[in-house]
Amino acid sequence: MAESNIGFEEKIWKAACVLRGNMDASEYKHVVLGLIFLKYLSDSFEERYNELVAEGEGFEEDRDEYTRKGIFFVPENARWSYISKYAHDPIIGKVIDEAMLAIEKSNSRLDGVLPDNNFGRDELDKRRLGEIVDLFTNIPMYERGKDLLGRVYEYCLAQFAAQEGKNAGEFYTPSCIVKLLVEVLRPFNGRVYDPCCGSGGMFVQSTKFIENHQGRIKDISVYGQDANPTTWKLCAMNLAIRGIEADLGKYAADTFFDDRHPQLKADYILANPPFNLSAWGGDKLVNDKRWVYGVPPAGNANFAWLQHMIYHLSPNGKIGMVLANGALSSNTSGEGEIRANIVKADLVEAIVALPSQLFYSTGIPVTLWFLNKNKTDQTKGKVLFIDAREMGEMETRRLRVLNEDTDIKKIAETVDCFRNGNGYQDVKGFCKSVSLEEIERENYVLTPGRYVGIAENEIDDEPYEIKMPRLQNELMAMFDESHKLEENIEKQMEKLSENK
Repeated sequence: MAESNIGFEEKIWKAACVLRGNMDASEYKHVVLGLIFLKYLSDSFEERYNELVAEGEGFEEDRDEYTRKGIFFVPENARWSYISKYAHDPIIGKVIDEAMLAIEKSNSRLDGVLPDNNFGRDELDKRRLGEIVDLFTNIPMYERGKDLLGRVYEYCLAQFAAQEGKNAGEFYTPSCIVKLLVEVLRPFNGRVYDPCCGSGGMFVQSTKFIENHQGRIKDISVYGQDANPTTWKLCAMNLAIRGIEADLGKYAADTFFDDRHPQLKADYILANPPFNLSAWGGDKLVNDKRWVYGVPPAGNANFAWLQHMIYHLSPNGKIGMVLANGALSSNTSGEGEIRANIVKADLVEAIVALPSQLFYSTGIPVTLWFLNKNKTDQTKGKVLFIDAREMGEMETRRLRVLNEDTDIKKIAETVDCFRNGNGYQDVKGFCKSVSLEEIERENYVLTPGRYVGIAENEIDDEPYEIKMPRLQNELMAMFDESHKLEENIEKQMEKLSENK
């Protein structure tokens, strides 16, 4: 997070904390992020408005003069100069709600995106809301040519994810994981799709990648979908403040039952679907055309997500997705057969085992799956396994991050060398190129540790005073996860007893 710190993120986060004692993080997230968006719209509009006034031709209220510059038109009653007058008035909530509605009516692209009747609610403390308005009044949130608000938005999303803990996974994927997915897939042009897009981090990172490699954002088309209405709005706002045009469907919808992009064939699919989703309605989709490699079990959606994405791939398409480790070896309810069929079809390009504690929502380790419908001559009939479980460093007692310049770079370069036959070599304990025949002998289990082995003569040069606290922190996180699982098992047992 330090890399994106530009000075006023912390001020904005302090503004969010004004409401902390008044409501849960999951609620005040939408209040604060909605206000950030509103202030950004107003600041960008005001700069253009002043330019037009200076030109003296009377076009300052002409909407076309804003839209052709990629700026949203803000009606007078939605401008921050108007809203701030009511900061200490009990009707401040109503004023903000009316501002949101006015902006939606003036900009078709934002129709249905902004928070509805969220600020005038009785349970929202208007005194505290007014304090936030005051704080934001003195913080400029727009500067032409700089992604100030995009970075602030990302900073706040990460902070809210930390606050929400286990509920954060539905809207936020840690940026280091997203960066790794993007660095491996390298989405320079074509259609980019995320069927469970959360707050849009995959799209944002894809456009950053293009900018960092002197590409053009206009060379990609963005498609997404999310079932949670408030998360869907977060994504739409997150992309709008960055000028990213995306087709997220006209409304939030369940990807399995209401696919908003039924004809889409994507060139790149990046996704972090909910882990081990049980109540996904699989029993009602047994004959779905997407299940080419086998009917996914009704009790776990992992292979439903994977097959949905394969179905939406173009002939040259690639997938980078996050899955719980169980998908690597589970044989429950036909999962092993589905996994075997996908491997036999030579779609799997690489499997990367990640370390634990990368997520705010869970301490369990996960795996990245990279699939490719058009593998290179060097990779046909092979799968690259990477064991990255020892990578990363602890940012806090509970959270690990992958370093962009070392960990992410090493993994991405390893995949690239394997893919292009450019000096790739197996490294015991880290990576190995494995034939489909060898995977068949292992009963199509895809756990990287089974193939890469253990590094020879590995020297542990980590000082005791550093290693011991690290191991203690990791152990405590495992205990926490174990207690959560025990509580969940007890609840399930109680339900079974009640249903006897």
